[in-house]
Amino acid sequence: MQFHYIASQPDGRVVDSQIESKDVSEVLQFLTSRGLKPISVKPIESGFGGKGGLFGGKITIADQVFISKYLALMLKIGTGLLQAINILIEDFDKPAVKKFLLEVKANLEAGMPFFTTFFRYPKVFSQVYVNLIKAGESSGNLDSVFENLTVSLSKEKAMRDQIKSALVYPILLLSTSIIILAFLVMFALPKIAKVFIDSGFQPPLFSRVVFSIGLFFGQYGFLFLFVIIGGLTAFIITYKSSFVFKKAVVSVVSSIPVINDVVKKIALQRFAATLSSLIKAGLPLTEALEITAQAVGNVELRDALMRISREGLAKGLTVGEAFRREEFFPKTVVNLVAISERAGHIENVLETLADFYASEIDSSLKILVSFLEPVMLLVIGFIIGVIALSIIIPIYQLTTQF
Repeated sequence: MQFHYIASQPDGRVVDSQIESKDVSEVLQFLTSRGLKPISVKPIESGFGGKGGLFGGKITIADQVFISKYLALMLKIGTGLLQAINILIEDFDKPAVKKFLLEVKANLEAGMPFFTTFFRYPKVFSQVYVNLIKAGESSGNLDSVFENLTVSLSKEKAMRDQIKSALVYPILLLSTSIIILAFLVMFALPKIAKVFIDSGFQPPLFSRVVFSIGLFFGQYGFLFLFVIIGGLTAFIITYKSSFVFKKAVVSVVSSIPVINDVVKKIALQRFAATLSSLIKAGLPLTEALEITAQAVGNVELRDALMRISREGLAKGLTVGEAFRREEFFPKTVVNLVAISERAGHIENVLETLADFYASEIDSSLKILVSFLEPVMLLVIGFIIGVIALSIIIPIYQLTTQF
């Protein structure tokens, strides 16, 4: 569940942000562990982020790209914000988007800040998106902000599509293999085992073990399947609701070398792209780091960015010195950040880093897929080979007796 909190730091500065947590007590524990004194903690409800949405579909990243691109264009040619929203309402037929835009229009007409409507839907619009709009509205350069959002969201969508397309074949191969194995073990193997048992022939030990497994799954296969589905459901629910469990799972998965390489590069790309956008929008570096920390989707990187902001920059360290204290960042990134800090164009270097890691992710995904495919084929081939041998050996013994 998403919560919005307002808290004060030890130096008296008030901060407000959002966090995904199980309940209020877990949020309070999180704030206390960061040395923050809670002022307000409230749950945030989202009407557009649930599965399927409440208003006919949901607002996708493609919708966000279109909205951002359209508003950037309209504001750039001098169209008023309210007029641009009215035109968007006419153009969109998707119920979820139209409902949201009507709410934006109503809030603008009521004199509310533009970003507040976006802020109410954290499951749709990220903290980065909302804070960029907030900064653009304050500085009067919403057109530039939406233009930058169009570019960054387009890149994010392209990366998501790239990851999905790379994993389509392995997932399809795994799903098909599981269905074939389930059919063999739950239906074909038990019937073959029963033939040998009813004939009174004593198969060798190897075949008897495989037949016993087949008979077990033939009798309890559906119960076993039900237990697996229940276990997976419980795992997903716990993963989403428990921060400790999520951190443990991420740690285990990240320990696998090939997967760890991809996960780390995705996190670094998201960090560089997000922080660059926030700095360009004029946000203070410490605030930009904390927003980025919540957006990267990697627990280890999030903690590192929090320490850089609160234990590094807040205590007078330079950006380069603060980054050098964190082992998560490669030396190349640390050195580039330190150099760009002295040159005064850290946002441009971060943007270049984001593009670099985007290309690196493509290469790493290809390596990961080329690793997964033969491993899955070997495992499936081994299991089918064992089943085939358990059937062929007793048949061969039977034929040699005559």
